[in-house]
Amino acid sequence: MARAFLPIGCGPILSCRREVYAYWSSLPRDSRPKLYLHGPSLGAMNSELSASLYDIIANPFQGALWSGPPFPSRTWRSVTDDRNAGSPQRLPRFRDASIFRFTNQNNVLEIPAASWGPIRIVYLQYASDPITFFGAATLYREPDWMKGPRGPDVSEQVRWYPLITMLQLTVDMAIATTSPIGYGHVFAPQHYIDAWLAVTEPPNITAEDVARLKTFFFNRGATPAISG
Repeated sequence: MARAFLPIGCGPILSCRREVYAYWSSLPRDSRPKLYLHGPSLGAMNSELSASLYDIIANPFQGALWSGPPFPSRTWRSVTDDRNAGSPQRLPRFRDASIFRFTNQNNVLEIPAASWGPIRIVYLQYASDPITFFGAATLYREPDWMKGPRGPDVSEQVRWYPLITMLQLTVDMAIATTSPIGYGHVFAPQHYIDAWLAVTEPPNITAEDVARLKTFFFNRGATPAISG
């Protein structure tokens, strides 16, 4: 019955990822490689679905990096809605930040007095991404991401109007992958680096190494747009 509510076409993807997880779980714990999940856009939503808490709680993977999760994404929605009081919708703080953290064009993953737990999950998202922040409630209510300090990519000139804003976001979703790199639903390669470092915590990497990586990916120029 529950499968009737899964996104169309995700069945084969979930089956494949569950086969990978089953094989990985069968390997000796002290010698198997670490397992990390990744997915952009619809890949993030389907990757979430393949990581059911009930399936992995006894044998968890190490972490995940999910970028541009579409607004129906279940885990993203749950964590965002249950965020700590006072934290913004565009960059939620969830409980003690030991499992879930959020970042954007700027690295905001270092949280004072917060330590990572056994699973590290990072969401990379832009406040200007309508694929992530669309909501039917904008028909009659100003969205939280428009309140308070806005993301660096959302103009202060943007205003909320009943019905009009929802229609505008609907159009924006259709053209979200045509925005400049680093805005909307087009993620800049260099913005992934801090997120991957937080998730994997590789040894022996210096600040100079990180700077060179960011420069390299920045200089690569245009990157293929993310699309579901």
